[in-house]
Amino acid sequence: MSSRTFALGGYGPRRRSAWDRLTARDSIVWRMDWVILLSGVALAVIGSLLVYSATRNRTELNQGDPQYFLVRHVISLGIGFALMIGTVWLGHRRLRSAVPVLYGITVLLAVCVLTPLGATINGSRAWLNLGAGFTVQPAEFIKITVILGMAMLLAAKVDAGDREHPDHRTVLHALGLAALPIAIILLMPDLGSVMVLVIIVLAVLLASGASNRWVIGLCLAGAGGAVLVWTLGLLDEYQINRFAAFANPALDPAGVGYNTNQARIAIGSGGLTGKGLFDGTQTTGQFVPEQQTDFVFTVAGEELGFVGGGLILVLLGILIWRACRIARESTELYSTIVAAGVIAWFAFQAFENIGMTLGIMPVAGLPLPFVSYGGTSMFAVWIAVGLLQSIRTQRPIAA
Repeated sequence: MSSRTFALGGYGPRRRSAWDRLTARDSIVWRMDWVILLSGVALAVIGSLLVYSATRNRTELNQGDPQYFLVRHVISLGIGFALMIGTVWLGHRRLRSAVPVLYGITVLLAVCVLTPLGATINGSRAWLNLGAGFTVQPAEFIKITVILGMAMLLAAKVDAGDREHPDHRTVLHALGLAALPIAIILLMPDLGSVMVLVIIVLAVLLASGASNRWVIGLCLAGAGGAVLVWTLGLLDEYQINRFAAFANPALDPAGVGYNTNQARIAIGSGGLTGKGLFDGTQTTGQFVPEQQTDFVFTVAGEELGFVGGGLILVLLGILIWRACRIARESTELYSTIVAAGVIAWFAFQAFENIGMTLGIMPVAGLPLPFVSYGGTSMFAVWIAVGLLQSIRTQRPIAA
């Protein structure tokens, strides 16, 4: 008898079935970080419940359908999950060659926001009107392309073995790449997205191994620029009011300080275990504005209490911790920089969103990643998760 492996239907080498290929140790499914994936899904499920609780009684917003926002939120989650799978399938390395095109598209979309195609919501002209009630916020996608673009530039010579660290000219090119979309977003104005992009830029530079003088210089320049913007009166009135309310919450409790005061009342009234899902008086009474988006954490604080709010923080912490492991274990600088940019994005945006509901950060109009209602935000965070998973699945397997 031949020594070849016996296979069904005759003799010959046994082919791996689709299930074997899927579950093999070298398969994408096996090598994905399931802790990150399940943490993100858990946050999205909690977010769906919170969004439903915040909007089921808002007849002026939900068009008479209590499930209007819930259905749209779940659809956005499904699309975001599909985008994550697509990103893993394409791979962060393959996307590296497409970065110039992706960057150009996102910047062009941001420019379109400043044209009659742009839509103004809550004083910020940050959305692009697609018609039929659909809008998109280009700044969310710009976070991704800035991370990929800067990583591509800063890691090019290092990954090729030509240098150990990015040189000054490369750093200048990377900063120029980030400066253009930041300037456009400032014109909208969308200070919240600008804050996130600045943190991303600093994190990317630190991860790249660039000279610390660049980071220190950018911090000093940012502080000087903030003073100059304030002195010249370049901020809109609603933005000045937000900073004034942050500095002095008692300044105008019924006016500029209303949002933060009501947010803290809602969170504080939840106590340890909350008033019960769908039973929050502040939420039912619609005292807190924008509860399905920027202030969604107040629903968790009131209805699920310290335990529920703490669970959200733990899940976010686990996700960021696992992302840090992916960045640390990466074998190429490009992957490390991409992971570091995503980590900075998630960490700072979550801190800012939750911090503004607690009164320790100024109101900046940023959604809570994975939790808040918002299609573009949901798409962007799941694409970022796809990048993290791609970095993990494409690293060499230890012998």
